Amino acid sequence: MLVVWGAGTYTFIYFFPRLLYNRVENTVVNHGLGGSDSTGIPVNTVYTMPALASPTRSNSLQSTGNRDTLYTAGVLDLSKGPQVLHVPDMAGRYYAVQFTDPWGTVFAYVGRRTTGTKAGDYLISGPGWHGRIPKGITKQIVAPNNTVLLIGRTLVKGEGDLAAAYELARQIRVTPLSQWHRDQ
Repeated sequence: MLVVWGAGTYTFIYFFPRLLYNRVENTVVNHGLGGSDSTGIPVNTVYTMPALASPTRSNSLQSTGNRDTLYTAGVLDLSKGPQVLHVPDMAGRYYAVQFTDPWGTVFAYVGRRTTGTKAGDYLISGPGWHGRIPKGITKQIVAPNNTVLLIGRTLVKGEGDLAAAYELARQIRVTPLSQWHRDQ
């Protein structure tokens, strides 16, 4: 009996990050960032919340959020090819886009602290992709898995800054490499 309990505990601890990731991914795809009554975010697209997170919302990914950032989220499926993440010139504003694999490991960041605040186009490719990186790509990010959870945060400096921050954050987008052009 003790062996079974120990094996079960070990299995739960080992697979818990994957189970949590699957729950978050399903919530984003099926219900977006607003909880069970919201519209989902299609795979290989991102969505930015137009309002600040609120600790009073229940069943929502944004219910645990910071009160001074706008959230952007999406799920990437790289099995059919890479995606290009575009970020606008943030003019010194703090922002961060993190890339998380199905085991809950954050494997890359794009943002003020890691890549700066200038506009950029980042090629996100799955493991084993060996295509040509086009001119104009700022950096390639190789994902350890073909499924990636993207979570972005853009700083709002105060109530009067909400519209400007949202205008910048909603310019964060992903495009399939097959459809990407440098002048987008």
